[in-house]
Amino acid sequence: MYCNTKQLLILILLLLMLSACGSSSPKTPEYLFRASMLVKENHTWYKAFIHFGKLIEERSNGRMKLEVYPSEQLAKELEAIRLIKTGVIDMTISAGSLTNFAEILTFSDMPFLLKDTLAMHKLINSAIGKRIEREMIEKIGLRPLGYFQRGERHLTSNRPIKHPDDLQELIIRVPNAPSYVVAWKALGAKPTPMAFSEVFSSLQQGTIEAQENPFAMIKNAGFSEVQKYLNLTGHLITWGYPLVGEKQFQSLPKDLKTIFLQAAKEMQAYEHRLFLSNESKVQKQLKDEGMIFVEVDKTAFMENGEQAVYESLSPEMQEVYKSIKKITQ
Repeated sequence: MYCNTKQLLILILLLLMLSACGSSSPKTPEYLFRASMLVKENHTWYKAFIHFGKLIEERSNGRMKLEVYPSEQLAKELEAIRLIKTGVIDMTISAGSLTNFAEILTFSDMPFLLKDTLAMHKLINSAIGKRIEREMIEKIGLRPLGYFQRGERHLTSNRPIKHPDDLQELIIRVPNAPSYVVAWKALGAKPTPMAFSEVFSSLQQGTIEAQENPFAMIKNAGFSEVQKYLNLTGHLITWGYPLVGEKQFQSLPKDLKTIFLQAAKEMQAYEHRLFLSNESKVQKQLKDEGMIFVEVDKTAFMENGEQAVYESLSPEMQEVYKSIKKITQ
């Protein structure tokens, strides 16, 4: 009897241990989201998405989960958008490249359009900004979850660029957005659309000679290793939209939609704090890495590029352009 009782106690203990192990194992989420990022893990965008993922997982008690893949591991930017539309993946960050799907998006990423970040905020919060968000949902099938400020874009190169005359025949990588190609052609350069993940190796091999991006992206991509000069063109003030597929969002029940959208608001605020903290630090880091900052004739860049960009627009978009100029003065 003693032996049987002892065996029974051991069996009970084993069952309790198995039960404890089972309860501590991760629960399979009802809704798994996969996000494709073009930036590396140390960028504020990636950190913001990780923060967002923690919020939705905790507040939904594990019913929602987000997996974040940096450095275009899942797909390059345009392909990521197509994969979201077909439901293969679920989230990304984009803006100007969406012009390929809805013309109004050109204003989220247009050279020489906005003079400062105050003008940017005015545009985003205007009726035109709301139209941009609406067309992303209705025409592209992507729901914006706020916006991330990106800072001014500047040109990097291996020769100093102080005036548009210095650009002649310079091969510059640009995002796959029409306004970039038009602007740099008008300035005398040879713009080449290219996926972000291919830029470093192309600069290293000499396939392209220059590229343009905000300070944080220049640092994040390690361009100081292959570019000597950072020319302060400030030709574009832009932002990126964190996006989720509209079908994926609508598949959520009402309670999870509420959690998702509230977490998105907090993600935007979290990323903005990171952005402000990072912006001044990253300039010093780039200088410490050997990049030479070059002051440029911004007026000459504006005069040579602005009209060409305007003339490239359809008549309808030219009217929108005029409205934006009035809103952001």
